[in-house]
Order: sequence, then structure tokens, then C-alpha cells
Amino acid sequence: MGVRTPLVEAEIRGELVYIKAECLQRTGSFKLRGAWWRLSSIPEGQRAAGVVAFSSGNHAQGVAWAARKLGMPAVIVMPADAPAAKVAGTREYGAEVVFYDRLTESREAIAAAIAEERGAVLVPSFDDPWIVEGQGTAGLEIAEQYEQATGRAVERIVVCCGGGGLSSGIALGAPGAGIVIAEPEGWDDMGASLRGGEIVPVGPNPPGTACDALQTLRVAPLTFGILKDRGAVGVAVSEAEVATAMRFAFERLKLVAEPGGAVALAAALAGKVPLSGTALVVSGGNVDPARFRSLTA
Repeated sequence: MGVRTPLVEAEIRGELVYIKAECLQRTGSFKLRGAWWRLSSIPEGQRAAGVVAFSSGNHAQGVAWAARKLGMPAVIVMPADAPAAKVAGTREYGAEVVFYDRLTESREAIAAAIAEERGAVLVPSFDDPWIVEGQGTAGLEIAEQYEQATGRAVERIVVCCGGGGLSSGIALGAPGAGIVIAEPEGWDDMGASLRGGEIVPVGPNPPGTACDALQTLRVAPLTFGILKDRGAVGVAVSEAEVATAMRFAFERLKLVAEPGGAVALAAALAGKVPLSGTALVVSGGNVDPARFRSLTA
């Protein structure tokens, strides 16, 4: 039940590129696509026990919205340092929030225990075929909208990457396009995995990043396998490049992009990806106002 978000024109260094504005999706990010597809697949007889998910915020809000729409209870395990706007949004959609310490506790273990206790369905944020399929609808839309706008097929799509649910879904939904995944520096484990041909986790003591939505310590065989098979490549962007992209989106496109949602645009603005024939995904816009002001000042 997501909306068909617009593909917005932008000029970068004299080249026309197209930006998929998933920050305008219901709940403020692409995550609703996968959440709705997964929850709506649960048989009605199993819905009373509800669902359990773990997320720093965007998947949380997508699951909470879909659960409310389908009349299902939802519990979301969120890090104690999750942005206040994402916590508030999750609660406003009717979900129960359980906090954990991302440095000392396992969100997967906590969520699994709650799901077992309540007989609920566990809904991962990316390591699930239904989730990947749902996110792939963004790829279908990009391919259609780009051809409608330009009269030709999109050559490449640049996508943010945490666990890889969106990027692998888009790889399936737009099979004719090359896929470039963008990650924050120090958290670029999917890029390292694609270069090395096997899953490489984030190293010890990773740097701080404003991109809370992309702080995944290890990608899944499911998402890595899809991206590897599609020949995807990865780039990494700095915190300063992310802030520049957020300013560009706001000033030039009138879009509010959260840090993790701006990494693909950051890669384009920093000259790290080719621009001709390119579509970029601004994947989310759920950011605390004070944080947005400080990053875009």
C-alpha cells in the first residue's frame, strides 16, 4: 500500500539525473514497501498474535503502519539512541517499542525471544524474500518512470545500502540497470563484500556516523547473493559529503533527506559515480529537525 513516489529531475555538474524521492513515501521511507508486502502475506488466522521487528526507525515505522492498517499488534525493538522522530513515529502508528543497547545487546535475539513468547511473526528488516520483493517495487517504478521521462532505459541506479534489502530488491525490479550501492565510510561492508566475493562484516570500532539507518554490522547471504549475481559495485561517502547532499536536496529539490537516505546523492555530488543515464534513490526523510538543521547549516 505504498504510493508511487515521483522521479525528480536534477542537474549535477551539467548532467541531468533523476532522483527517486522515497522520502515522500508513506511513513517517510521506502521501508513501507517491504513491510506491507510481508505483513499482508500473513494468513488472517495468524494475524492476531501480531508481529515483531527490529529497526533503528524506518523499518519500524513501516511495520507499525502496515500492522495498524491490517489490524495486527506490533512490537518493535529499537536502539536506545534511535532518533526521537523515528521513535515517536513508530509509537504514533500504534506499535509497542522495546529499547536495547546496540553496543552490548543483540536486537535479533531480543526480537526472537519476544516473537517466541507471543507466538508472533518475526519480520526482519532485510533478510527476508518478502521484504526484498516489496522493496523491489521501487525498482519497477524507476525503470518505468525513467523511460517515460527520457525515452530510453535507465543505465544505472545508485542506491543507499545498510543490509541491502532495497538495493537487492531494485536489482531484481530493474534488471536492465547496473547497480551501484552507496554506504558511509567505515560502514561500507557490502562494498567490501562485493569486492572480495564473500561477506565481510563491519570492522571493529567503526566510526561514528549520522547515517543511523545504515549501521548494519553484517549483510545477509540473501541480499549479498543477489547483488553479487547482478555485478553490483560499491562506493563509500564521508560525513561531510552526506551533509552536502542533504543541503542540495533541500535547497535545490525542496526535499528533506535523512543522512542515510542521502548517501546515493552524496556519491553523485562527490563525483564517485557516472551521471549520464543515472537514477539516484533518496531513500528516506525521517530526521529530527534539530539534527537536520545542524547537518545542513
